[in-house]
Amino acid sequence: MKRTIYILSLLFIPFMGCERLGSTEDMAQWKSEIMEVETAFNNMAQKEGLVKAFEFYAAEDGVIKRGKKVIKGKTGIATWYKKDVRPNETLTWKPSFIDVSKSGDLGYTYGDFVFTATDSLGNKKQNTGIFHTVWKRQADGRWRFVWD
Repeated sequence: MKRTIYILSLLFIPFMGCERLGSTEDMAQWKSEIMEVETAFNNMAQKEGLVKAFEFYAAEDGVIKRGKKVIKGKTGIATWYKKDVRPNETLTWKPSFIDVSKSGDLGYTYGDFVFTATDSLGNKKQNTGIFHTVWKRQADGRWRFVWD
């Protein structure tokens, strides 16, 4: 009997460290969570401004690329937005694609954005493009971006 238990134990040891992979339902739930956080992020940017939204939704180790610069960390991102974004500038976006890892800890989105700046005469100038964001589930369960 001891020998049987020993053999069975050896057979299951390789599986003991494996993480549970998400089911189809889990994947759908995680994609829904990421869509919700993208929507909330965009809504905050419209209501409270880009500075507050990007600071709030950035992970502590988040990174953004703006022009030829890479800005690192939540504090760096907030500092960049406070310095380089004017009150007459808005950004709207909506994901057209969302995917998430089978472990449910990383996801990414991409879609269209519209950046609008209004000059001193009230003329609006728009720039459109494609965005890409990488999301990471934090220890508290919330999604925060690690790349934008």
